[in-house]
Amino acid sequence: MFKKVLIANRGEIAVRIIRACRELGVRSVAVYSTADKNALHAQIADEAVCIGPASTSDSYLNMKAIIAACEITGCDALHPGFGFLSENASFAAMCQKCGIEFIGPSHEAIEMLGDKACAKETMKNAGVPVIPGSEGAVRTNEEALEWAEKIGYPLLVKASAGGGGRGIRRINSKEELIPQVEIARQEAKSFFGDDAVYMEKLILNPRHVEIQILADKLGNVIHLGERDCSMQRRNQKVLEESPSPVMNPELRQRMGEAAVKAAKACGYYNAGTIEFLVENNNFYFMEMNTRIQVEHPVTEFVTGVDLVKSQIKIAAGLPLDYSQEDIKVSGHAIECRINAENPKLGFRPSPGKIIALHTPGGPGIRIDSAAYQGYTIPPYYDSMIAKLIVYAPTRQDAIMKMRWALSEFIVEGVDTNIDFQLALIKSEAFESGVYDNGFLNTFKFDE
Repeated sequence: MFKKVLIANRGEIAVRIIRACRELGVRSVAVYSTADKNALHAQIADEAVCIGPASTSDSYLNMKAIIAACEITGCDALHPGFGFLSENASFAAMCQKCGIEFIGPSHEAIEMLGDKACAKETMKNAGVPVIPGSEGAVRTNEEALEWAEKIGYPLLVKASAGGGGRGIRRINSKEELIPQVEIARQEAKSFFGDDAVYMEKLILNPRHVEIQILADKLGNVIHLGERDCSMQRRNQKVLEESPSPVMNPELRQRMGEAAVKAAKACGYYNAGTIEFLVENNNFYFMEMNTRIQVEHPVTEFVTGVDLVKSQIKIAAGLPLDYSQEDIKVSGHAIECRINAENPKLGFRPSPGKIIALHTPGGPGIRIDSAAYQGYTIPPYYDSMIAKLIVYAPTRQDAIMKMRWALSEFIVEGVDTNIDFQLALIKSEAFESGVYDNGFLNTFKFDE
């Protein structure tokens, strides 16, 4: 096992990883920007190192500063969390070159799966269902026109190096094609430094269902059931649940087997998530996230598996603690992302000082957060205050528990989306389970 792990992240995920390290008897090192001097993760780690000013490019994306922090504190491993450098193949390779174990997959796997067009082709060759689309990146307008004729409208053009809902454009007709492709290329270049795009058929009214996998370095791969992430606003997840209301045992088995097949096709190890679009009883590979997910707690609740501790153990070369037969999905879990934002003003971020904070408690309630009373939320980073996760024997019980938990959650000093989440949980569509990726585009919120 490692002696000391550096957490190359901030906020609630950094706190989550620090706590996992404690349970494993591993010392932790936090890194922080000048804006995060008083952040919780910098206070509770065994050691903390300032790596730069507030801007992410000078701090949490500063590879050299983070590697230097590892070296001066004697860390033998690094956990990237999610976001920032977590899916940066160059950074993973840099860690390896410096003798620091990257707690995640190999840099080769990150690079291959980070190129969405390449990932799709890999899955297709492995027999995993994929959405009909272009074979690799579309480099010219002529190629775009040819593929559009083969695929049919409506279709999507996506950044090959994309993620997080960025660099995606819907195209409804031939007249829209070239202008939208050119905009997608510009966005891809701006967001990811690579203007390569690919095209795929738009699946109308699908569900976004993802499968969590764990794989060790010995070739063992298991899946841990699914999460439904269809509640999205502008391709950004708002609420997640496990298991999915649309899943049945036969579909779960097929998707789980496809996810395991996908991981093995890439020589993948550590935690990963294969994201699928589900339409009726069919599913299609969308992308693979080569990191821990924001919504991982719902899987931990329904399976009893600590995914972050598993990540650390796998990186240390240990075999999986579980076989596929050991994994049983039991009960139901829901996660709401509590953000400092104003839903009535277009979800405008609301940084500032938290002057009062009361979080709900009781059986089956979990709060993942780095916020505390008196903490000032900086304007430079993600606006998440906390993740509120509930667990109950049935979906209806979990819904009722989440309603009361949200009602008890009090944050004063900044605007939040708590009332929005409460309205969402109380909506007829969510309660019935009959919703899809486009639901939030038409959802009316009246406080």
